[in-house]
Amino acid sequence: MLTPLGVERGTLTAPHSVEMGGAKNQAKNAGGACGYQSAVGNRPFSSMIAAGNPSLYRDGKGCGACYEVKCTGNQACSGQPATVVITDECPAGAACLGEAAHFDMSGTSMGAMAKPGMADKLRAGGIIKIQYKRVPCKYPGMNIAFKVDQGSNPYYLEVLIEFEDDDGDLNAVDLMEANCGTWTPMAQNWGALYRLNSNTGKPLRGPFSLRLTSDSGRKLVVNNVIPASWKAGATYRSLVNYP
Repeated sequence: MLTPLGVERGTLTAPHSVEMGGAKNQAKNAGGACGYQSAVGNRPFSSMIAAGNPSLYRDGKGCGACYEVKCTGNQACSGQPATVVITDECPAGAACLGEAAHFDMSGTSMGAMAKPGMADKLRAGGIIKIQYKRVPCKYPGMNIAFKVDQGSNPYYLEVLIEFEDDDGDLNAVDLMEANCGTWTPMAQNWGALYRLNSNTGKPLRGPFSLRLTSDSGRKLVVNNVIPASWKAGATYRSLVNYP
């Protein structure tokens, strides 16, 4: 079980756009440097998202982590916190690198912290002081999903992993091929995408089971979640999530 951090202090910036700004967005397509793409605007993320500075993004290992953020340095702040998911890396610059923690917020998540009728004023507020803490992710009725990347082929599998409850982020992913009995570590490609190459010169054999290790070291095995007849670009929804 994730142990939430105590309340910490940091900063945030008003959004460049609802879909998040920054060079990494352009490089990694919509949805930012975690690879979630258009999912950031849909349930369960619902645009309640943020790009984190290096201490939060952690070279992609922080993708999916949830934080409760409350702004304190603007008249438009309501004092009510908003829970956001890290889905991107904060654009390089003094604001992102000058603080121990910095959130580059979406327009939706900024507006959620504003007093009634003052959302636009808060969004135009520039750099704002905040309080924040790590909290468990909660996606009621949603199980972990595995999206096979379009670049996958019989000898190369790349998977986006999303909607993990509790920690929200992963430290490691292992894959077991059909009729194998052993786990093979997958390499983090970028963001929340993990990959495996065939080292035998033969096609990878599905169905594939995956073993997830969360940020706090909790393991979850998802058996046969990607079928033998998998298709590049398809999303396969599991029947499990972290309790």
